[in-house]
Amino acid sequence: MSKLFIHNSMSRRKEAFEPLDPAHVRMYVCGPTVYDFAHIGNARPVAVFDTLYRLLKRLYPRVTYARNITDIDDKIIERALERGVHIDSITEETIAAYRADMSAIGALPPDVEPRCTRTVPQMVAMIATLVEKKHAYVAEGHVLFDVASFKDYGRLSGRSRDEQIAGSRVEVAPYKKDPGDFVLWKPSAPEQPGWESPWGRGRPGWHIECSAMAKDVLGITIDIHGGGHDLIFPHHENEIAQSVCAHDGVTFSKYWMHNGFLVVNGEKMSKSLGNFFTVRQLLAKWPGEAIRLLLLKTHYRAPLDFTDDGLREAKGELDRFYQALRHSNDVVASGVRASAVENALCDDLNTAKAIAEMHDLARQLNSDRAPDAKAALLDAGSMLGLLGSQPEAWFKGETSDGPRESEIESAITARRDAKKRRDFAEADRIRSELKEKGVVLEDVPGGGTTWKRSG
Repeated sequence: MSKLFIHNSMSRRKEAFEPLDPAHVRMYVCGPTVYDFAHIGNARPVAVFDTLYRLLKRLYPRVTYARNITDIDDKIIERALERGVHIDSITEETIAAYRADMSAIGALPPDVEPRCTRTVPQMVAMIATLVEKKHAYVAEGHVLFDVASFKDYGRLSGRSRDEQIAGSRVEVAPYKKDPGDFVLWKPSAPEQPGWESPWGRGRPGWHIECSAMAKDVLGITIDIHGGGHDLIFPHHENEIAQSVCAHDGVTFSKYWMHNGFLVVNGEKMSKSLGNFFTVRQLLAKWPGEAIRLLLLKTHYRAPLDFTDDGLREAKGELDRFYQALRHSNDVVASGVRASAVENALCDDLNTAKAIAEMHDLARQLNSDRAPDAKAALLDAGSMLGLLGSQPEAWFKGETSDGPRESEIESAITARRDAKKRRDFAEADRIRSELKEKGVVLEDVPGGGTTWKRSG
């Protein structure tokens, strides 16, 4: 078995992965706040940690992957008020869309999917423990975490005290002992969702939600906690403070992993710049595998520039992989595993190197049509969440702005009839028209015609 090494954000170095229990690895990744469609930046951690999940399942006998759903949040409340509907209408609709979109980019569902609204009693219990242990205090209907009570606060982010205060996404309020103290519980107005608690009717703060959900489904200490780089501070810093203080100094997570930022065409995503894209919008124009491949071509810790040219290139790479498989359609794959790809992924999830190894396998398969090369290429695809289609289905995949398969087949029939009439000008016109629409025809020996979308 390959040895896994990952970069631990806490130690700021690459470390050998040593699970707490080799028989059962536990991973928690921060999931969506469900008030709108997921944008492409939301999809990057999904693709990254889904790849890690696939690798862990390959290396260890049991893996539990938890990814939460934040279904109580001020943004959700505002969206429900805007639309004049119950909050559940927003969350259920958005959860369904999120699951469908992530599945379309090849992500496996997590083993457990805790939801905030179903874990409130556990949150209340953890907050009460923090109050009892003098790590939290009650003020004007709020419960706040006392940052000064935790001497290791700021260790994950490496931020100084001034940087912590400047970077906090917390409300400056006169009832706080310290500007950096953050809310664990806050009162709810009559029109807002709320739960009863020792401090009155209210709802949890953002950070306590993940601490309570992680403990509820995975236990006090977990192996890996993942998420985007933007969550290091304050969210993950605050999770650590809450969890460690609630459990008398016991480690919350042994390893922390964070993916880098994503920009679009070199700039931060912004609706005003016209470069803000949801996954659903992209799926209308591109195959989910092309989106996933582009998300994985850059090492997960590095910044990623997401562009149309990059998508086009990713689609072309997948075409080459699928063409190699189509070329060897009659070859029965052996049981060989893609060890070079596995080794690349075990080196801090080096997906860029893994994909380069896939290209070597595709070239080998095109050259010798060997059962071992085919098996290794398919195994590599499985590790990376790629090559899940049959080659013919891939090349005939429909997009929202391209002709449907039935239209293409009709055009091919019309072209064949034109050739029988020796109307070659009409046959060429049909071929050119299809090419302009992104469909390439290939005449084969015996008089038949195959086709594929050019992307």
